[in-house]
Amino acid sequence: MKIKIISQEQNPLLKRTEVAFQVEHRKEKGTPSRLQVREGLASQLKKEPQLVYIRKMETRTGTMTATGQATAYESVEQARLVEPEH
Repeated sequence: MKIKIISQEQNPLLKRTEVAFQVEHRKEKGTPSRLQVREGLASQLKKEPQLVYIRKMETRTGTMTATGQATAYESVEQARLVEPEH
């Protein structure tokens, strides 16, 4: 699984970084889990995994590439204020 960050934008009002990414998953069977992508993005962004939230991730039919959006917060407290509970 290769994760490529397409764009990265700071949002100082919400104290987070908004990230657009692309995941190539040619060797895996199917789209990787959100947890796997979360850990991969966290290592690239030099953040703890609990600070990274995958907002959207989808693979187009017939391709081995998923695109998505994620947010990386400065603190767990800030993430709890902004992110909806599920």
